[in-house]
Amino acid sequence: MNRELLVARATAAREHAIAPYSAFKVGAALLTGDGKVYEGCNIENASYGLTVCAERVALLKALSEGEREFEAIAVVTDARTLTPSCGSCRQLLWEYCGNLTIFLHSLKGLDATHRLSDLFPHPFDASNL
Repeated sequence: MNRELLVARATAAREHAIAPYSAFKVGAALLTGDGKVYEGCNIENASYGLTVCAERVALLKALSEGEREFEAIAVVTDARTLTPSCGSCRQLLWEYCGNLTIFLHSLKGLDATHRLSDLFPHPFDASNL
């Protein structure tokens, strides 16, 4: 699956976001090693700490379905700047996906492609235990 199709799936997932407090909707689409795509959107809560990011929703859906190999994730917002994944998402993506490709996209016409190691250069993982 190419970048454009993955971004399109993340854009569609963004429409399901529940963001009544921040109005900051995010969509994600996670590509597995065998070509399946799992979508996620952010889901806010009045207790902000319980909010779940789009990346984690997509990842947890995939993991709960038995997926263990991942190629790429697209993250879509409508921000004026590109929005990389938060620290919690980076940690979980590293733990379960390794150094996957991350496509960042803003509906304002911005795009970037990174490897997770670029955004998370010194991760904590099982090698630290």
